[in-house]
Amino acid sequence: MAEQLTFDLPSREALGRDAFFVSPANAVALASVDQTEFWPSGKLALIGPAGAGKTHLAHVWASDHDAIIVPGDSLAAADIPALAQRKYVAVEDADRLAARATPAGTEEALFHLHNLLLAEGGRLLITARTAPNHWPLKLPDLASRLQGTSVVTLDAPDDALLGAILYKQFEDRQIAVPATLIPWLIKRMERSAEAAQLTVQRLDKIALREGKPITRTLAAQVLATDAGADD
Repeated sequence: MAEQLTFDLPSREALGRDAFFVSPANAVALASVDQTEFWPSGKLALIGPAGAGKTHLAHVWASDHDAIIVPGDSLAAADIPALAQRKYVAVEDADRLAARATPAGTEEALFHLHNLLLAEGGRLLITARTAPNHWPLKLPDLASRLQGTSVVTLDAPDDALLGAILYKQFEDRQIAVPATLIPWLIKRMERSAEAAQLTVQRLDKIALREGKPITRTLAAQVLATDAGADD
């Protein structure tokens, strides 16, 4: 059978509160983000690995407070005084500030945003993969301010959360799968949110290309291929 043409179309990711599945792995982080009025010094760093739900939780917070979300590596080109006027700002992937390819002036921009926003009683949410004290920042004043930021961590997913992540990834791609597939995957795949996203992405791509439904047999082939790549 000839392979079908496939198109790399983006999935429609649901980022509202009703799509955020709460489990023991993320309940503390959710409660901390929700209690904005109690953030020490008006700021909070939300830390977790890729795919753990940082972006989703930042969007939930932004929706609740009419906040603006800004990628960390775009701050150098942003109107910092205008951002500070919004009162509630989330800076995503802030640990990339010190990356070699980050535009010049990015650290200075975050420093000024931090000072202007908090001086007016605003709130600053920062998302990153690691805590600020691990970032190789070149601006000492920024480093000292960020190291004083309270940190809350999204833990590795438990079974309930991993299942919810898989379900959401399939739903975002509008894919119906057998009811037994997700429990089967949970027992056999790498236990991380990022692996769940990649697994669903690969299953979708292969199923479209080969014109097959997503079944346990196809999932076994994908997981076997992934295991072979790691050897």
